[in-house]
Amino acid sequence: MSPASKRHVAVLMGGRSTEREVSLVSGKAVASALERKGFRVSPVDVGRDVASVLAGLRPDVCFNALHGRYGEDGCMQGLLEVLGIPYTHSGVLASALAMDKPTAKRLFAEAGLPIAEGRVFAKGDVVSVHPFDPPYVIKPRNEGSSVGVTIVFAGDNRPPFDAKSWPFGETVLIERYVPGREIQVAVMGDRALGAIEIRTDHRFYDYEAKYIPGVSRHLMPAPITPSAYEEACRLGLAAHQALGCRGVSRTDLRYDDTGGEPGRFVVLEVNTQPGMTPTSLVPEIAAHQGIGFDDLVAWMVEGARCGD
Repeated sequence: MSPASKRHVAVLMGGRSTEREVSLVSGKAVASALERKGFRVSPVDVGRDVASVLAGLRPDVCFNALHGRYGEDGCMQGLLEVLGIPYTHSGVLASALAMDKPTAKRLFAEAGLPIAEGRVFAKGDVVSVHPFDPPYVIKPRNEGSSVGVTIVFAGDNRPPFDAKSWPFGETVLIERYVPGREIQVAVMGDRALGAIEIRTDHRFYDYEAKYIPGVSRHLMPAPITPSAYEEACRLGLAAHQALGCRGVSRTDLRYDDTGGEPGRFVVLEVNTQPGMTPTSLVPEIAAHQGIGFDDLVAWMVEGARCGD
């Protein structure tokens, strides 16, 4: 490969998803890091004209800092395949599989990984009747960053679901709530970098808890038993591999130790394009392993390619 100073990287950010603002923060941080590493960088706020923009820029690599639909679900990856531009993170198939939560859950189960019991319902079927005994979790089937996620607890004085205000399609994924602790594992290539615990004063680790500084506390390494920590890392890597991911990913787990040790892990989902914001978890986990932010994003660029 040519030296960094001669390589041109287009950093894709923004886009049209509900996670646009987070993506802009990630993209700006990545662009600054790559410039410090000597790359020639072109920030691209992705719109419908992105193909013609990229054709004009002619970058050597695209760093995909998009989050959510159209950027993380295989759409952008497919476009970059057609254009023949190497890109960071997972390929078309793995990206699409990870973004569709019910499909990812089936693949996790086939790989022998523990998952939360859940089903996809037509949104009209859960308007006035609890699909499970509370508590349970309501999720869009293909959004990230906890967008649209709600937990229905026993005694909540409201209907279980408002179909009229649901903007995420005609179906809804509902899972049994898993009590315990929020554990997340970063994967870099073929190894798990480590596991972090998130604690928040919110009822759960929602969008605000993820992105507003000071709302949540990150404990790195996760303060669980050595055997549990090893198992968390194993599950994170196994989930990454079950979907065929590449590059960097983050696996979200719940660790139910409410009945004492050893606790029970549940794999929730894999994020194929984890955030690169000042409060993001993967850079924090990597730093604990001695991998600085600039080196992390440079590694991702060096591993960029087309194909799965």
